Amino acid sequence: MNIFECVDMTLTADLIVEQSGPVGMITLNRPGALNALSLDMVRGISAALLTWREDPNVLAVAIRGSNKHGVFGHFCAGGDIRFFHEAVLAGDPALEDFFTEEYALNQLIFSYPKPYIAFMDGVVMGGGMGISQGASLRIVTPTTKMAMPETNIGLFPDVGGGHFLGRCPGFVGEWLGLGGQVIGAGDAVAFGLADVAVAQESVVELWEQLPQWFAQNPEGAQDRVREHSIDAPAPHAKELETINAIYSADTVGEIAQRLQAHPSDWAQEALKYLNMRSPLMMHVVLEQLRRARHMSLEDELRMERDMVRHCFHLRPIAKGETVEGIRALVIDKDNAPKWQPARIADVDAQEVAAFFDSPWPAANHPLKHWL
Repeated sequence: MNIFECVDMTLTADLIVEQSGPVGMITLNRPGALNALSLDMVRGISAALLTWREDPNVLAVAIRGSNKHGVFGHFCAGGDIRFFHEAVLAGDPALEDFFTEEYALNQLIFSYPKPYIAFMDGVVMGGGMGISQGASLRIVTPTTKMAMPETNIGLFPDVGGGHFLGRCPGFVGEWLGLGGQVIGAGDAVAFGLADVAVAQESVVELWEQLPQWFAQNPEGAQDRVREHSIDAPAPHAKELETINAIYSADTVGEIAQRLQAHPSDWAQEALKYLNMRSPLMMHVVLEQLRRARHMSLEDELRMERDMVRHCFHLRPIAKGETVEGIRALVIDKDNAPKWQPARIADVDAQEVAAFFDSPWPAANHPLKHWL
């Protein structure tokens, strides 16, 4: 058998895990849901990474998505929010397992000792960012549609979002986290959320060449990918001065006022996004980002684990912002969430603060240990 043939393949409905020579290769294989992560997928990725971490014959790992017509096309749209809705209403403990294990996987990827290469074409949102932002090489293409749109469903940018958004230039993290705007390849590179943009027609060749490049020269393999770099438009990067001037404000209300007063079409578009999002969760997100800039990744993920528990349990379930947001987007599909409160000015500071109180003593925190 040629050493570059795929071996030890595990094929499930949603995940393909295989080894090609010295490279472990993962394909998210749930195209009908834009490769949204299930608990089984999280567990499958974690198991593969832990196995390959200890295998001296595996020098690197690569991950990609699939579409209805084959591989690539979309990376990952996030976590399975329909499952979130069903699980919380049913009292299914698998919901707690999902977030604990997903955040542990995020930390594993950020700390992985071997090159981990993410092919981030098509949709890359939410949980898809969580399994790609810790990569040693983050590849985007002209089809990339990147976002952390959680405030649209009454959630917050989790999966380490406070960590990687907080490390974008200036106050870009606040702009992306509060409104959940979508950016393309050029802006992703400019804002430090991707490392290299390549042509869409190059991704298959790059994927197929990785095993040979790592076999020939492990230290230079990722540079071989960078040689295929292309320039990509970065329209939002041109607005960095405006972003900093507006999103450096201390409160969500002041950010909205600065957007309202700004004459540019760009600012009015950003204001439109804010007016559609959960006012409560935008306040929570701003506090999350401001805290996260001074925290380690591990501490930030523990904070997020506290926060996501509160998203589903701080209020009675039916009145929670996350349950309501998912209902409006994917259950009833009326796109008319009834946020409580409906106005930015009416958000209770005490309710915001409650999201940052841990429901567990430190000794019993679900993320007290790491993989």
